[in-house]
Amino acid sequence: MKALRLAAFLAALTAVSGAHAQSAASLGRPAGPTRQVDPKVPQPNQGGRVFPLGSSWTAVSLNGKPFTGDRPSFRLDDQLRAHGFSGCNTYSATAYPLREQGLAVGPFALTKKTCDKAVMAAEQAFLVALRTSAKWDIQGPILIIRTQNGELRFQRTL
Repeated sequence: MKALRLAAFLAALTAVSGAHAQSAASLGRPAGPTRQVDPKVPQPNQGGRVFPLGSSWTAVSLNGKPFTGDRPSFRLDDQLRAHGFSGCNTYSATAYPLREQGLAVGPFALTKKTCDKAVMAAEQAFLVALRTSAKWDIQGPILIIRTQNGELRFQRTL
């Protein structure tokens, strides 16, 4: 009985989808999804560089000044979610690699741990630099994120 109901349901579904394709074609529209690809986001097999999603990076310096102690980290996964350690707290944010090696980072979600003043100041500078990122580049094992006020350098980690 269940098999008969399933067969009837599938037959009805096929008839409806065929009618939809016919009506879309008669209106001069293609059948199927109409979602357009965002032209600002680089697509695979296009010219230019593609941001290395899934790679882990450890901060080396901010505006030429090296990080000391527990260094901040950065990882952008294939769901466009950036996360890592910021010096005292952990963070996550939405981040979008854009065309022409642009990078947009959204607002942060942070843990609320308190550390030494110097560590908190370094963390704040790191987060501001990451949030105001504009362009990125890779030179060997180094990821460079250029900001409005300088650059943030990362080294690839395993």
